[in-house]
Amino acid sequence: MRRGAWLGLLIPLVLAVAWELAVRHGLASGRLMPPPSRLAQTARALSRSGELQMHVLATTQRVCVGFAIGAAAGTVLAMLNGASGLALRLLDPSVQALRAIPSIAWVPLFILWLGIFETSKLALIALGVFFPVYLGLLTAIQSVDRKLIEVGRVFGLSRTEIALRVTWPAVMPAWIAALRTGLGLGFMFVVAAELMGASEGLGYLLLDGQQMGRADTILVAMIVFAVLGKTADSLLVAASRPMLRWQDTHRLRL
Repeated sequence: MRRGAWLGLLIPLVLAVAWELAVRHGLASGRLMPPPSRLAQTARALSRSGELQMHVLATTQRVCVGFAIGAAAGTVLAMLNGASGLALRLLDPSVQALRAIPSIAWVPLFILWLGIFETSKLALIALGVFFPVYLGLLTAIQSVDRKLIEVGRVFGLSRTEIALRVTWPAVMPAWIAALRTGLGLGFMFVVAAELMGASEGLGYLLLDGQQMGRADTILVAMIVFAVLGKTADSLLVAASRPMLRWQDTHRLRL
């Protein structure tokens, strides 16, 4: 692990200790914002009953499947529109118009089309992932230095070879960044998806905590969301690092 990687935990730990002390010394009631000790008790109770693991597994599976579908669709369409001017003029205006529609507006339509079960939930998550991946990759393709393409042609590379050996390496950093953005939105959209009649998942746990007036349950679900999201992002970064080894960039080392 990189030196100083644990430094990012300093601020959350300081805030948690400060809030715990404030509640214990009567400076805050802790009713609407329970202290960390109470959150730990709630998390242990949910874990012992197996409820927390069930919700985490359901949410993780939905995000993984929805992310895979949305990322694949966004990547393929961006590559198509980036390679063909006709496809760009034909398809991109419609995609950009659809991107402007608020995500919550798709919920009743997906329920009407796909029902209230898993298919509609996965479709909503995939939609949230699709747009940032598509836009990020297409922008990167359109921003490739023209001189790089001309050098490839000078060396007699075919159009396919230019795409694989010149264009794709040039856009890969932006593609990875777009995937990370899409993954983050996948975790945001899964909450809306799990409010669509779900009986399991962290989004359902959030709703259950709201209906029961349990702030501790809501905060535990939020913390687990944060941990899952950070873990998934770290795994994506680690998986993409070998593909970006060729980069000669300055990295800030703490």
